[in-house]
Amino acid sequence: MSVCILAQAGDTLVHRNMTAPPEALRKAIAPSRAQSVVAAEGLLTWDWLADLWAEHGIPFVLGQALSLKAIHGGKAQNDTIDAQTIAVLLRGGMLPQAAVSPAEMRATRALLRRRLPLARQRGALLAHVHNPTSQDKLPALGKNMASQANRDGVAERCADPAVHTSLAVALARITD
Repeated sequence: MSVCILAQAGDTLVHRNMTAPPEALRKAIAPSRAQSVVAAEGLLTWDWLADLWAEHGIPFVLGQALSLKAIHGGKAQNDTIDAQTIAVLLRGGMLPQAAVSPAEMRATRALLRRRLPLARQRGALLAHVHNPTSQDKLPALGKNMASQANRDGVAERCADPAVHTSLAVALARITD
């Protein structure tokens, strides 16, 4: 992990790559602990950092990853440059922030984020089942395809064997 610690006046106190166990991070921040605010880019596994600093009463700010990429804008980009950019933006009050979820809500939020693409996929599959009906000028299905009980015989309505196979695959992938 690349760490950059700036004094309020802007002087660089620490700027180096280091191992990321909690003890090493606490040791790096120890000399300036009283006036410290910790920031990290909001990619993948930031939650353990938020929990670590909350445990020690140190404020934690999560930088919004996409906004940081837009602000950075340079061709050369690596963890060392990113760490300094985040420190400078935080010091100047210009760090675009993302919400830090409370630890007790993170599992639920992760589940909801995972559910959304699955719900979209299911909706696309259901639309795929209804489209051939209108394209072949067949009567409307008149049933809710979301229910497993209403799916029997739907694929057989279409004359084209390729459409029949496509619908059978879509119907098999839709889960209740």
